[in-house]
Amino acid sequence: MSFSVKDIPTKPYEGQKPGTSGLRKRVKVFQQEHYTENFVQAIFDSIDAKDQTIVIGGDGRYFSPEAVQIILKIGSANGVKRFIIGKDGILSTPAASNIIRKYKAYGGILLTASHNPGGPNNDFGIKYNVSNGGPAPEGVTDKIYEKTKTISSYKVLEAPEVDLSTIGETKYGPSEVAIIDSVADYTILLEEIFDFPLIKEFLESHKDDFPILFDGLNGVTGPYARAIFVDTFGLPESSIQNCVPLPDFGGGHPDPNLTYAHTLVEKVEADNIPFGAASDGDGDRNMIYGKGAFVTPSDSVAIIAHWADVIPYFKKGGVKGLARSMPTSKAIDLVAQKKGLEYFEVPTGWKFFGNLMDAGRLSICGEESFGTGSDHIREKDGLWAVVAWLNIIAAANKKSPNKLVGINDILNEFYSIYGRSFFSRYDYEEVPSDGANALVKNLNDALASGSLNETKHTAGKDNFVVSSIYNFEYKDPIDHSISKNQGQVITFSDGSRVVFRLSGTGSQGATVRMYVERYLPPSASPEELARPAAEGLQSLIDVALEISKLKAYLGVDKPTVIT
Repeated sequence: MSFSVKDIPTKPYEGQKPGTSGLRKRVKVFQQEHYTENFVQAIFDSIDAKDQTIVIGGDGRYFSPEAVQIILKIGSANGVKRFIIGKDGILSTPAASNIIRKYKAYGGILLTASHNPGGPNNDFGIKYNVSNGGPAPEGVTDKIYEKTKTISSYKVLEAPEVDLSTIGETKYGPSEVAIIDSVADYTILLEEIFDFPLIKEFLESHKDDFPILFDGLNGVTGPYARAIFVDTFGLPESSIQNCVPLPDFGGGHPDPNLTYAHTLVEKVEADNIPFGAASDGDGDRNMIYGKGAFVTPSDSVAIIAHWADVIPYFKKGGVKGLARSMPTSKAIDLVAQKKGLEYFEVPTGWKFFGNLMDAGRLSICGEESFGTGSDHIREKDGLWAVVAWLNIIAAANKKSPNKLVGINDILNEFYSIYGRSFFSRYDYEEVPSDGANALVKNLNDALASGSLNETKHTAGKDNFVVSSIYNFEYKDPIDHSISKNQGQVITFSDGSRVVFRLSGTGSQGATVRMYVERYLPPSASPEELARPAAEGLQSLIDVALEISKLKAYLGVDKPTVIT
């Protein structure tokens, strides 16, 4: 079969710098002439994909079908031997990581902007994952960025578009294309990890007093949830909602938190549903929420670690180590200490966990931003966390035949053993970059001068004394790379801490995140340990806002999102 490769002249675009989560911009930016093509060619110029296998998939957001065809044209022209593509271009981020690993692909290109809104006026993203199934390290993303600054042409295969809707093998110029079932391999993976018979038996025997609800937020996880909850566990259709992936996520914000997953929260509360869960646009985040019971991501990963021995995957292979991102509460550290496990505090970004996993030193990890996962893949995994919770609840109820154990029972037992880290995050989204940078400079000046050290601050009946302020820095124990300026941390004499971070995961403006954590030991009364987080943290939040002068710098009174 003859085919033609054409060189298309182009010029560089400024600002095509991929972060940990790839390149994210507004759809209209990607739709500019040559813009997407430039970035895709820069990826292939930065990796040696000739005669290799590349996985393509994404969360189905607006502009995805067009981007898949662009990647095929450029990838084939650059010598890719085989493409593995999810049907209709759909692959959740966890499923893509699994496909890369399972089929020993060279890498994968993921079309997603994660939990950010989709549609013609919202976000799109392109992310490259390497052969371990995880996000490309900085050495690769820096190389891609350098290529975008000097690009003068890109190669395309002149051929008709590939039909993404039909499963099967086809030829595309010199390349092979496999369109695969987006869901099947991932479902098999979870069946190998968790005790599906135990979960199914529990859900069947408690279908009247323990109904569940999963909300896909019209993101990519809908088909996966249907395959697991309805087809495998035999639950009714009423156990899932918003499970049809839509290019604009139904006009919603596919971020599983108390603000944006309101469709789940409202239904759970109205119908007295004891176990609810949601995932995000690309399926790597999760929220666990039952009637009157919200599980913070920090507690969630710690509880999964505590209960790891009821999950077959860990029962068989053991738990090698635990880890969390720096802003995440220290609850999982306490589990590691009690179980005699190694544990790590890393910068935000899943690639740091991946290094530890590849070295055999990490099994379970999480981020406070609703990301939880393990070494079964090299991305965080929303549905993995949801099924882990169902496995834990099923196991807890097997030990408690006379009393139904729910989310709050699991939480309260955990607090009675380890104490409780009250934790909350305030997000200030799309604020002026100048104000955000000034806030960070003010904190760095205080760090340099020591002006905040030993200062006393009062809010309500509580007094807080600043014991230190530092800028978090991480030396990777595996590759010895150093990550600096990962967030300003203020610690207090009672063990409380506040973290400030500038985040780059949006496509417009700056996002400032403020994290507050206050610890109560297990010796505290059950009433104190069970207080709402907002009550337990209010005085510390007031002090954090006073010290940082956040409202003045950002020109806002309230955060966009509180979690």
